[in-house]
Amino acid sequence: MNIQIFGTKKCNDTKKAQRFFKERGIKFQFVDMNEKGMSKGELTKVAAANGGLENMVNPDAKDKDALALFKYTAEEDKLERLLDNQQLIKTPVIRNGQKSTLGYQPEVWKTWE
Repeated sequence: MNIQIFGTKKCNDTKKAQRFFKERGIKFQFVDMNEKGMSKGELTKVAAANGGLENMVNPDAKDKDALALFKYTAEEDKLERLLDNQQLIKTPVIRNGQKSTLGYQPEVWKTWE
């Protein structure tokens, strides 16, 4: 397994995800999205694995202005908008090769083992 965890240090679900993999002795790479966000390629692959960009957006994101702006952005511009506003993405984003999940989903991760 080649696990990447994208999240923030303050996100409780991200901390729980890290603990899940640590407890199983599975090595992972943590990427703090406040310091370094996802690349365009990573974002595109995660969106494809999770049913599109719309599914990646956290409806409870703190930045309500950015959330509203994303909602009313033309489809062809949504990828760029999300790249610029990665604080809107549900965390943690867990990647394992071509597989990916959004949020805390241990039942899915167990099937990866």
